[in-house]
Amino acid sequence: MKLNKIKAVILAGGYGSRLSEETDLKPKPMVEIGGKPILWHIMKMYSFYGVNEFIICLGYKGNYIKDYFLNYFMNQSNVSLDLKNNDLIYENKNKQKENWKVNLVDTGLDTMTGGRLKKVSSYLKNDKFFFMTYGDAVSDINIVDLAKFHLTKKKIATLTAVNPPERFGRLSIMKNNIVKSFAEKPKSSDILINGGFFCFSNQIFKFLKNDETVLEQQPLKALVSKKQLAAFKHKKFWQPMDTIFEKNRLNSLWLSKNPPWKKW
Repeated sequence: MKLNKIKAVILAGGYGSRLSEETDLKPKPMVEIGGKPILWHIMKMYSFYGVNEFIICLGYKGNYIKDYFLNYFMNQSNVSLDLKNNDLIYENKNKQKENWKVNLVDTGLDTMTGGRLKKVSSYLKNDKFFFMTYGDAVSDINIVDLAKFHLTKKKIATLTAVNPPERFGRLSIMKNNIVKSFAEKPKSSDILINGGFFCFSNQIFKFLKNDETVLEQQPLKALVSKKQLAAFKHKKFWQPMDTIFEKNRLNSLWLSKNPPWKKW
């Protein structure tokens, strides 16, 4: 299945307050993993499967993201300057090229998730379906399989259901207060949550009212009631970056030289 004409919307406008150690200075999608913004990692994930057109919904510190892409070659390349002739040469420009078309759309400082998606509807009016995700999580999800599943189910929306990473160890304690067992950050296959990798038909926009619309509340609940929300189960790697602990974990995985989400 070819995805080269399918677009991906990335929500990148939130405050990221739980990661304030980093987000006081930059928007959360620009927090770096292995020297690259997590936004770049997400885009590389999609690009590996042929998705190369992105609509990035900006909000908090959106100019930071604009500056990153406007100066993309500058940030990625060795640069030679000839100040006498005002010439600028990117020495390794060809090595840093990405086959990306990037639409940077200001969707408001305090706009909710559904409101941000609604504000980019004009970019998607002719699309049979599109992808959407948040700008703060990576996964080894197969995007092609997600798209095939969505089209097979013929629903308005498909979300990716994942096992949440455990943040704490789990104790089993007997009646006499003696610990029976201890599991260091166990993972339960029985618990599934929204992993944030969506497929939507453009009928989704009928469920989005205004800037205050929170996608994960009334719109998804309405889809559930109409039996128009499918769940693509992904049991492998998925990791959000909500805290400094999770950011450090992702950096450790990257430095291991075999990060699970790196397919490119």
